[in-house]
Amino acid sequence: GDNLSEATVMFAFNTLPPDPMIVGNRWRDMWFDRMENSGLWLEQWVENQRRNDYWSTSSVCEYYSAIECPVYAIGGWADGFTNTVLRLMQHLEVPRKGLIGPWGHKYPHQGLPGPAIGFLQEALRWWDYWLKGKDNGIMDEPMLRAWEQDSIPPDTSYAERPGRWIGESGWPSDNISMRRYGLGPYTIAMGEGHGGPHQRDEHESSLALQSPLSVGLFAGKWCSYAATPDLPGDQREEDGGSLIFSSRQLAEPLDIFGMPVVELELSSDKPQAMLAVRLSDVAPDGKSTRVTYGLLNLSHRDSDANPEPLVPHRRYRVRIPMNGIAQRFPAGHQLRLSVSTSYWPLAWLPPEPAQVEIYPSSCALVLPERKPGEEDAHLPEFDEPEEAPPLEIHTFEASDHNWLLHRDLATKESTLEVINDQGHFRIEDIGTEIRRSTREWYTTLHDDFTSARGETYTERSFKRDDWNVEIYTRSILSCDESNFFIHAQLDAYEDDYRVFSKNWEKVIPRDHM
Repeated sequence: GDNLSEATVMFAFNTLPPDPMIVGNRWRDMWFDRMENSGLWLEQWVENQRRNDYWSTSSVCEYYSAIECPVYAIGGWADGFTNTVLRLMQHLEVPRKGLIGPWGHKYPHQGLPGPAIGFLQEALRWWDYWLKGKDNGIMDEPMLRAWEQDSIPPDTSYAERPGRWIGESGWPSDNISMRRYGLGPYTIAMGEGHGGPHQRDEHESSLALQSPLSVGLFAGKWCSYAATPDLPGDQREEDGGSLIFSSRQLAEPLDIFGMPVVELELSSDKPQAMLAVRLSDVAPDGKSTRVTYGLLNLSHRDSDANPEPLVPHRRYRVRIPMNGIAQRFPAGHQLRLSVSTSYWPLAWLPPEPAQVEIYPSSCALVLPERKPGEEDAHLPEFDEPEEAPPLEIHTFEASDHNWLLHRDLATKESTLEVINDQGHFRIEDIGTEIRRSTREWYTTLHDDFTSARGETYTERSFKRDDWNVEIYTRSILSCDESNFFIHAQLDAYEDDYRVFSKNWEKVIPRDHM
């Protein structure tokens, strides 16, 4: 979903015209050059299906030692990039701090879900210390500070996430222990941890799993932009197509901070398969809130650079890390681990259905359990959010954000429609009218894995005095068992006349995907 979505965003942005008020009469030549040469990012991303130089040359994990300046890394639990904060704290050798709130992909002073904080004041403290030498105590505070979320009923949108700020003086923290809990048939043995894997029994019973393609329709967005409702909803419908393992009700609260891990022993009847694992908080009334999740293309079980297909029916041990999180599970609640063989459209589907056998007595859930520290109660408070006055605008049409699920019971077609319409408005300072809208559709048909199809459509327009331009893009990503297919269109108009049009048609072989 976010691969196609983000590529679409950049397809639209990269083909916008410069403003003649800024660049003068050459704006049109610059615009046509952009449209002709901006490139189709989706093509590059789909072509590079394994970890190669295209990805590694831009990956911070390849160059930790090259970073020589102090670093303040900031993210949010609903964002898509927050694991990087934890990795930077672990691997950098320079003075560093990390901050993780409950937010999506927004600045913390605008953070949703809240609470938002005085991020601009915090950034000023950092620069005052390192650039002006002001001893303001910022480096005396914990290296890593995070919002530990409390239990809350599932919803696709939150104004605030209840919880508290916690702090760790170093990362990894001595205050956190990775505790391993064995799995049984549909159970998590929370009452007793164990230190190592069971001795393999070739004759032990297994649990078969082949999920319907509906699993994932309530997953929300990989990277929430706070254009709600883009957060995961109640997980009970997803769990209906998953293999679930549940703990007993907790006798006392459980705090975790870090990246949980699932260890599985499995086999597959096909050479290509994937797994999605979800850790959820189940309330006494049965409502299930997703806490974190992880994905694994099983061809990438040993290497993202050199994937290898599975040998059907051979048993493998795999390790699936989940996204980092800080969460408190209250007494009386249950932990639930859910496993599925599809998670569309957050992840693309394998080329054909696969049945995976899970051997639970050789599997485990590993949790980063944290002991609440006294220092948490003495953390300094963040200032209240501040920001500059917003642009003065006149709104012609309000923005509209929604996620709609269409299910045709006659044709057995399911479509997730994402509406991100930012409305029609005029910036009063310069008198420019702007129209901006994006729509996305993710479709499957019954249990046909080759029916997966993503389509996006964008509209952008600018109007001021005698300047009147419109840009429309359309991108489609589809597949069969052997190939991905990309179709893209770009059309541009000036004064209602189409002045540019270009189509792209690409066929890209699937590479263990």
